[in-house]
Amino acid sequence: MKNRIWESFDYLLLGCMLILVSLGVAFIYSSGVNSDGVLVTNEYIKQLIWAGVGLVFMVGFTLFDYRKIERVALWLFLGIIFLLIITLVPFIGRKVNGARSWLGIGDIGFQPSEFGKICFIFMLAKYLDESVNENPIRRFIIASCIFIVPFGLILIQPDMGSATVYIPIFIIMCFVSGIPVRFIMFILGTGTAMIVFTILPVWNEFIAHNSVVLISALTNFKLKMLILLAFFAIFLISFIVRVYFHGPKYYYWIAYVFCVLTIGLLMSFFAGKFLKDYQIKRLIIFMDPNVDPLGAGWNIIQSKIAIGSGGWFGRSYLHGTQSHYRFLPQQSTDFIFSILSEEFGFFGGCIVFVLYMIIMFRTLVIIKNTSNRFGMFIASGILGMFIIHFFINVGMVMGIMPITGIPLLFLSYGGSSLLTAMSCIGLLMSINSRKFNFY
Repeated sequence: MKNRIWESFDYLLLGCMLILVSLGVAFIYSSGVNSDGVLVTNEYIKQLIWAGVGLVFMVGFTLFDYRKIERVALWLFLGIIFLLIITLVPFIGRKVNGARSWLGIGDIGFQPSEFGKICFIFMLAKYLDESVNENPIRRFIIASCIFIVPFGLILIQPDMGSATVYIPIFIIMCFVSGIPVRFIMFILGTGTAMIVFTILPVWNEFIAHNSVVLISALTNFKLKMLILLAFFAIFLISFIVRVYFHGPKYYYWIAYVFCVLTIGLLMSFFAGKFLKDYQIKRLIIFMDPNVDPLGAGWNIIQSKIAIGSGGWFGRSYLHGTQSHYRFLPQQSTDFIFSILSEEFGFFGGCIVFVLYMIIMFRTLVIIKNTSNRFGMFIASGILGMFIIHFFINVGMVMGIMPITGIPLLFLSYGGSSLLTAMSCIGLLMSINSRKFNFY
């Protein structure tokens, strides 16, 4: 059996991962060099150690029969939920960058939300596999509950970046499992409405040059409640006309849209309580970072300077200025792509793009070829995780996406994210090796 596993081993997927991890270590080293050419951190050594441990995890998952995970998926999910809960407890969970999202002892720490992605994928894949013949509405509601529990706990921390990653995982897995698109769009629309209603008042205050009266109403609690009641009334009337009086089908879509708006506006009340002002400001400052160039806009401005100064082929390795003069914040984690682009230029950025595209393409091939539904759902969840991490992080450092603190998998410094990403590669290998479900 082991011979069959190695015969079907995806060396292209492995090679792309190893190149990205190597580039990550190289530029984490570069990020630790100051303007005098002196190395001031040992992060690259820690990353090398985590990469070695990650390789062990990857090989272990490759050799392990992923189908056995289905038996313990529920317990893994409950275990990670427990860790997410105790992370919120003062004196147990560690607060980093404003979010209580870490656990650990001394200098050793980890983020439960990172490993929670895999456990969430296992649990959702298990349910979607077992419920394939159930009523689509019931199936979608239970799947949504599985999603909302870890998503809500992470949002409370508040760690918006990590919480955001769970959304595409959920959406892609539901889509692949055959859940109707209108149900999936309901969740996506509700989340989008919540974000829009949460950030519109801040956008009106800092970005818009002329205050918009309707948006200003969202800053007044009483007016906001009136708008909420109006949305709900339109939804209720449309629903009654469609269901009880058999009105035209467009009443269904009116009810659908205003139900999304009602729930989104209601959730924005809670989002405004949990999210700090600086976190909400980050969501809109990318539209015009010069509104707060020394505050929330600083990161984007410095990152764009770094990427732009790299030109076609970069300033050459260890000769970047933005990182060595410490202008880039969180430069070994969130802004590692900015350092790479400054020192390797547009050409280096394209290499990273190609490597990620190959990984995503190979994941799509694995999803298509596997005959086991559980494996197919796991691979689709991993694809969602890879997609959101790549496009959000790269878009963030280029100034076309909000800054959410999502690392670039395989490249960014961090043991938790690296172990999670390399474990996912091992899972993909395991699924690919058993794609015909014979052994």
